[in-house]
Amino acid sequence: MPDYRERLWPSAWIYIAPLLLIPASILTLAPVSLPAGIVTGLILYGATAGALTVTSPTIELHDGMLRAGRAEIPVEHTGHAVAAFDADARAETGVRLDARAYLVIRGWVKPVVRIPIVDDADPVPYWLVSSRNAKELAAAINRSRRPELGEHAG
Repeated sequence: MPDYRERLWPSAWIYIAPLLLIPASILTLAPVSLPAGIVTGLILYGATAGALTVTSPTIELHDGMLRAGRAEIPVEHTGHAVAAFDADARAETGVRLDARAYLVIRGWVKPVVRIPIVDDADPVPYWLVSSRNAKELAAAINRSRRPELGEHAG
C-alpha cells in the first residue's frame, strides 16, 4: 500500500469549458449538414474530455520511491519537501521557477510542493508538483526520507 497517492483529476469546470466545441461545430458545419455538426461536436467534446482524464498524472510515494507523472526518484535523493499555497504557489510556478526543474503542475490544482533533489549527478535542482493535499504530500515525503537521514521530528 502506498504511503501517499493522488491523481490530479481535472476540476468539474474543466469539463464544462470544452462543451463550447459542440455549438462551434454546429455553427461551422450547419451549412453542410446539421446532424454532422452535432455528431462532430459530440465527438470533439468526448475526445477532449477523454484526453483530460487519461492524461491526469498520478503522484505516488511507495517503497522509498517518489513517482510524479512519468518520472520516479528514490526518496533518499530528495531534500526537505515544502508545500506552497496561494501567493507562494504562484511565485513558485512563476517568478521563482527554475527552467531546469521537473514539473508536474496542473492549472486547476493551485497548491504545489517543492521537492529539492540532492543527487549531484542529477541536473534537475528540484521537482515542483501540484497537489490538492500539499501539506500531506510534503509530510509523507519528509517522513519517508527521515530513517535514511537520521532526522528527528520537529
